Amino acid sequence: MTFVPDRKKLGNSDLEISSIGLGCMGLSEFYGQPISYEEGSALIHHALDRGLNFFDTADMYGAGHNEELLAAALKGRRDQAVIATKFGIVRKNGEYARTICGTPEYVRSACLESLKRLKTDYIDLYYIHRVDQTTPIEETIGEMSRLVEEGKVRAIGISEASTDTLRRAHKVHPLSALQTEYSMLTRGPEEELLGLTAELGITFVPYSPICRGLLSSGKVDQTESSDFRRMLPRFQGKAYENNKNIADSLTVIAAQKGCSLAQLSLAWVMAQRDNIIPIPGTTKIRNLDSNIDAASIRLTDSELSEINTILAGSTVQGERYTPEGMKGVNA
Repeated sequence: MTFVPDRKKLGNSDLEISSIGLGCMGLSEFYGQPISYEEGSALIHHALDRGLNFFDTADMYGAGHNEELLAAALKGRRDQAVIATKFGIVRKNGEYARTICGTPEYVRSACLESLKRLKTDYIDLYYIHRVDQTTPIEETIGEMSRLVEEGKVRAIGISEASTDTLRRAHKVHPLSALQTEYSMLTRGPEEELLGLTAELGITFVPYSPICRGLLSSGKVDQTESSDFRRMLPRFQGKAYENNKNIADSLTVIAAQKGCSLAQLSLAWVMAQRDNIIPIPGTTKIRNLDSNIDAASIRLTDSELSEINTILAGSTVQGERYTPEGMKGVNA
């Protein structure tokens, strides 16, 4: 019998989402060449057929290509999907350099453009992608709340915010989701953010829960020129070898559990808090199936203890992003 993921309430909203989502970024950019609309549609239809209904995109992924691909895939099935999209990172197509913008005027214009590309009357979950440190978060969230009042947005969220920013934003309008990188190799949110989101009733949405492929059984191809991991400090030289060794040390537990390392990684993330819903990305149906099935894996206290012992004795090397990519992170 095919496993169907549970549904959970999305934070401070009336939306019900699958216990695991699909990060759509890699369909359009950053991890190699974009896939075709036909391939993207097949992947998204398969996800829906498996019971996954939570799809994460952003206006800057492929300069709008990702939103347009998602719209094409969901034609005739829009009511089966919960679409999360983001605004706030401004960059030219094909360039990594960016600015961050959260002015009320930009919030509104970005939302209207996303609605057009998504071919929908409303966005289920609208995030600010990175915090604009030149615009008070109260002004950004205030305009987002007006979009909710107008019916253009159903719930709002924030990505890569500090605890102070999260509290201030939540006072303006109840947030439904915080999206931040989190995995066995990226554990910063454990210090304060996981507890705060639980306290405020906010769903915690980890992106890169398999650490951009490091927490999988295969090696990352460093020769693909359009794969942005080639520039990330964690994937450079000795840092990469160190981090891959940590990942490899976890494969014994995965083998004992009868699952892949990627599945073990997802199961570990989901075991940390009840309000966690990860959004691993993939372009392949076989990997999508594997990720969805990971939501059925339950780790015992003994297995979690064994994993934590390995992680406690290891030191991850390299920053998550280049200095350019760190703009607006934890702001």
